[in-house]
Amino acid sequence: MPPTKPRPPAPLYEQIRQLIVAALAAGEWRPGEALPSEAALAERFHASPGTVRRALDELTAAHVVERRQGRGTFVATHTAPRDAYRFLRLVADDGASGFTRELVHCRRARATAETARALQLRTSEPVIEVRRLLLRRNRPVVLDDLWLPERHFEGLNGALIDTYAGTLYALFEERFAVHMVRAEEKLRAVAASAEAAALLAVATSEPLLSVERVAYTYGDRPVELRRGLYHTHADHYRNDLN
Repeated sequence: MPPTKPRPPAPLYEQIRQLIVAALAAGEWRPGEALPSEAALAERFHASPGTVRRALDELTAAHVVERRQGRGTFVATHTAPRDAYRFLRLVADDGASGFTRELVHCRRARATAETARALQLRTSEPVIEVRRLLLRRNRPVVLDDLWLPERHFEGLNGALIDTYAGTLYALFEERFAVHMVRAEEKLRAVAASAEAAALLAVATSEPLLSVERVAYTYGDRPVELRRGLYHTHADHYRNDLN
């Protein structure tokens, strides 16, 4: 068998991108905070400003950072109103915005084999299980089930979720220093079970849109498994393709 050829080093801009992400993961710059200037980053990483700019362009495209005209580059945050529901693509047919939330339960559980695989945990490792409803004009629209590794969310409970005014991702960011950077989703049509039908106030076996999401923080580390059932009678799933 011929010897394996060594992998060529990543381009310099990619190396810098990885170093910036590592600094974000270490908490050097918090969500909402400004990064140093391109010139300062270039000096820190011994690179040209153009190389640093390309690394920041990659991070901007991935929504890890955001550019603000005349102000600089900032760490992306889910607490900003325009980003509050960045990962929720359900849009009302009549243009209505926003949701009210109703917590069904928040409890400690053990990761099933499937949950452990999605979150890269050991089977039976402690997780926090959250079930909640999203409502629009007092009408249930989404039934969400979430599983979170307890080691990253120690102290999360129903009272904290109920009293927090913002979104769950903003709560995770502010109270647990867990920032959701990206997510992968799987969509399929399903029939409402009796339990889901009761919670969503629909008929048993009514068609629903099932959205399974794994959300990742810095370093592509999975920190949330979410299964949502969407009632799309007056809403639709929207995805902008570029």
